[in-house]
Amino acid sequence: MSKGSYVPKSSDRARDELFSHIRRCGVLDAADDQRQEWFDDTIEYLGQRYPELTPIELSTLREIGERYCAPAIPHGGAVRKAEEAGV
Repeated sequence: MSKGSYVPKSSDRARDELFSHIRRCGVLDAADDQRQEWFDDTIEYLGQRYPELTPIELSTLREIGERYCAPAIPHGGAVRKAEEAGV
């Protein structure tokens, strides 16, 4: 394989584009219902943009994106509520 001959798969390009959209659109700070609506619209868009992706690949793409958006450790209001409840 010669240098510069790598061509990323459609699924790789769609994943990279999804992460780019997540960072630019502020969906990380959105409420859960807004986030779900955003993912519905964005995955539909990516499915149109990359028609070669299968429904399973699109589902996996959404799952990866949703995991990326979910905080590993609760922050903000969730932490304060837990502290107030004595947890």
